Amino acid sequence: MHSKDLYMQSETTSTDLILASGSRYRRQLLARLALEFRCVAADIDESRQPGESPAQMAARLAQLKAEAVAERHPDAIVIGSDQVATVGGLIVGKPADRPAASAQLRSASGQTMDFTTAVHVIPPLGGECLVHLDTTEVFFRRLDDAMIEDYLDREQTQDCAGSFKSEGLGIALVEQIKTRDPTALVGLPLIWLAEALRSLGLAIP
Repeated sequence: MHSKDLYMQSETTSTDLILASGSRYRRQLLARLALEFRCVAADIDESRQPGESPAQMAARLAQLKAEAVAERHPDAIVIGSDQVATVGGLIVGKPADRPAASAQLRSASGQTMDFTTAVHVIPPLGGECLVHLDTTEVFFRRLDDAMIEDYLDREQTQDCAGSFKSEGLGIALVEQIKTRDPTALVGLPLIWLAEALRSLGLAIP
C-alpha cells in the first residue's frame, strides 16, 4: 500500500473512486458510505486570491484539488473538497502553534464561526461536474482563558481550522450549531455527496 493511496474494501461498486485529499477526517467520513475508494493527495497552492470571498475560495480550492487528481486519473470519479472558517468575516485557518490556537478561541468567544465547505465531483471521461456549497454556523459560549487553556490541554487542534473540533471536546465550547448536514462541519457533507454519487451509478442505500 502506497503512502498516498488508501484502499477501502467493499463489493458495492467496481468504479474507481478517488478522494482528492490527504485529510484523515475526510477519509474517515467517506468510509461511512461503505464504498471502495482511495485517497490521493492533491498538491496545489492553497493561498487566498486577492478579493476572494470565503465561499469563492472554498469552491475554487475544491475544484483545483479535484482537477489536479482527475488529470492523472481520467477514468475515475474524483471528489475534491475544501473548507474555510471565518469569524466576523475574517478567515481563520489551522493554528500554527499553541499561542495561535489560544488567540483563535479568544476571538471566537461569544461569537459565531462560519464554516463554508465546498465539494467538487468530477465524473469519469469528462462528464458534467457536480458541485455543492454548505455553510455551518457555530455559536460559541463566552470563553475565559482558563476554559481555553483547559480545552487545549485536552484536545489536539493543530489540524483543525479555528482550533475547533466538533467531534471531540470542542462540542462543549458551543451554545448551538446550525447546519443542514453535521458531516459538513467535519469536512465532507455526506448527505449531498451520497446523492451525487448515486446519480453517477454508485451503490449507496
